Amino acid sequence: MRRVTAVVAVQALVLSLSTAWAADVTTNDEMHHTDGASSTFRLGPQNHMFDGINLTEQQRQQLRDLMQQARHDRSPISINDLEQLHELIIADKFDQAAYEAQVEKIAQAEVERQVEMARVRNQMYHLLTPQQQAVLEQKHQQRIDELRQLTNSQQASPLQAVRNTSSNP
Repeated sequence: MRRVTAVVAVQALVLSLSTAWAADVTTNDEMHHTDGASSTFRLGPQNHMFDGINLTEQQRQQLRDLMQQARHDRSPISINDLEQLHELIIADKFDQAAYEAQVEKIAQAEVERQVEMARVRNQMYHLLTPQQQAVLEQKHQQRIDELRQLTNSQQASPLQAVRNTSSNP
């Protein structure tokens, strides 16, 4: 199970490399184009945590400071580790043990980055007023409900196809 988790984490990491860069660019652009206390703060395409939350100028500044510190403190993604994965994939003979070790190394680094970002998001959450936290919780619940509906419809589709196929003589 650990191996599967590691492989999934690495694939997500590789996929998110470009979106992480885009998130940083988006964050900086959006933060510089705010229009006063009623504007919303958005952390980028992968993090919709603060969508729809109206922040004061002081809150926006505190959130920017937290994100800037988090970017400064986080360890960079090792391109060498990704290159080593590629080399293992294109090798004449596949070395499963070496690949698993490399994937686990990358996955552990990603876990550490995710934990650090969760810590920062927790700090951000506690900068909000109780009313803003309530809005945040409402929006979170709405996204979870949408994901549940999507998951249920995706699970139902293959079952319906099987039922339709088996009911046809």
